[in-house]
Amino acid sequence: MNELERDEKKRRVLVCAGSGCVLSGSSLVKVALEDAVGRLGLSDVEVTLTGCHGFCQQGPIVVVKPEGIFYPMVTSDSAVRIAEEHLAGGQVVDDLLYVDPTSGGKVSLYDEINFYKKQTRIVLKNCGHIDPESIDDYVESGGYVALKKAISGMSPDDVISEVKAACLRGRGGAGFETGLKWELARKAPGEIKYIICNADEGDPGAFMDRSVLEGDPHAVLEGMAIAAYGVGSAQGYVYVRAEYPLAIKRLKVAIEGAKERSLLGENILGTDFSFDIKIKEGAGAFVCGESTALSFSIEGKRGMPRITPPRSVEKGLFGQPTVLNNVETLANVPAIIEKGAAWFRSIGTEGSPGTKIFALTGKVKNTGLIEVPMGTSLSTIINDIGGGAPNGGELKAVQIGGPSGGCIPKEHLDRPVDFDSLTDIGAMIGSGGLVALDETSCMVDLARYFLAFTQEESCGKCIPCRIGTKRMLEILTRMVKGKSCEEELTLLEELAQDIKVSALCGLGQTAPNPVITMLRYFKEEFVQHVKERKCAAGSCSDLISYVIDEKICTGCGVCVKRCPAHAVRGERKKPHTIDQDKCVKCGICKQHCVFEAIYISK
Repeated sequence: MNELERDEKKRRVLVCAGSGCVLSGSSLVKVALEDAVGRLGLSDVEVTLTGCHGFCQQGPIVVVKPEGIFYPMVTSDSAVRIAEEHLAGGQVVDDLLYVDPTSGGKVSLYDEINFYKKQTRIVLKNCGHIDPESIDDYVESGGYVALKKAISGMSPDDVISEVKAACLRGRGGAGFETGLKWELARKAPGEIKYIICNADEGDPGAFMDRSVLEGDPHAVLEGMAIAAYGVGSAQGYVYVRAEYPLAIKRLKVAIEGAKERSLLGENILGTDFSFDIKIKEGAGAFVCGESTALSFSIEGKRGMPRITPPRSVEKGLFGQPTVLNNVETLANVPAIIEKGAAWFRSIGTEGSPGTKIFALTGKVKNTGLIEVPMGTSLSTIINDIGGGAPNGGELKAVQIGGPSGGCIPKEHLDRPVDFDSLTDIGAMIGSGGLVALDETSCMVDLARYFLAFTQEESCGKCIPCRIGTKRMLEILTRMVKGKSCEEELTLLEELAQDIKVSALCGLGQTAPNPVITMLRYFKEEFVQHVKERKCAAGSCSDLISYVIDEKICTGCGVCVKRCPAHAVRGERKKPHTIDQDKCVKCGICKQHCVFEAIYISK
């Protein structure tokens, strides 16, 4: 009996070790479980670290297999109870189970939680279910079957044809057909060709690629190897930002494990096909997500875009034909080769087959990482998977695609999400960031936030992006301070359109997108900021005041002690007031007023 056969007889306790759960203390949870399992003599129990389960706000997450019992927000103390009462005693720990926020009922099984029910997991199927640092786990789950099938039974042209037939479109944002990109690179003149995995995930709030690399790195490596076989490449690079140390660590472990099994390196699986992968750590420049800038960065040059054509598939890294695909795109490839293009096209829409991963954040009850079929409506994502707005709030809009995307108002939430359906309302999927916004979200301030990000991250090579975004940011900053004028509102629109058509690269061209869509759907908020010097959302601190209701205030003095600016005045047991000239609009007084006597005057 080999080691894997012995492991199959064990019960497995899976402890989430994605970055979010690690920061929440999952390493301590694992230690507590291991100590308790050892103390109780449970030789048939194996405690294993896994990648991200996706339900990030419920971390640290523990799942007991084979039953699939789901325990959220596990601490060291509750981990001991799981070991004693469930693993040793055979009783599910009822008070530690997940509580559905809508029904109030307890849910024990992983697959029965609403957050997971309406997902279709292709790329994320292993995340949270295997040890990302164990090649044995990946192989047991069907890993590297597709690579073996490709190099032993398919020609390079067959591989490309299958990916083309699947209509796999790039998940990095642009949605270009992956198979066509591979075909162009294969046919491009040149003996040396490169495969690059773009893991330079720079959108604020995005963590899709990081979670895949942390939870299932072998899927990405296998996808790269299949791409290399199809294109005719012997060398690949994973360009990953240095801020992802856990992803980098697990990638290194995966690469070494694949080489030991002859799944990477020279003469893979005894064939004439050889392919090696190197990791290049990026310094975190947003612009290096652009293909030409990324290639320059790998070469040791400053990461700045160049004029195209020639495209990267013709002249990319070191001047050679190069294929760049992002993490999610490559992680889809093994399933396509193994199960076929027809299977892949049976999921999603005709023009956008397959699934898409989103980082769901903002004003929703359930935040985290999700994967849904293309064509799923925003309403399903926000309300069914996300659980809707918390605390009885009302959804106002959804920001999709980060700094390159657009803001979609609530009246368009029934719109299906795919590469083509959002363009006519001024939005795009982008890399997959999805932020739910409610009535407390100010669209003017949100536009300023995204412009501040893109302006800071501009490489400065072209004037429209370097100077244009700076001027837009200055206008928006004056608006949130109540110091703008009507002429600047017109100028803001003109600048946005001019930058969109004249910036050098795709990042500069899409930088005005959030502003354009917010002006399109929420122009009244901009007008209000300019004409009335008011912020209806109560978000812009320069346009609001904190006021004490003298009829409610008891003069308890708590706000006086808490105010960092010493702006609250009044005698004890008598109504207090706030000196507006001293008030810094921090809101601390309101947070600590138990009588709710302090309100925001908009």
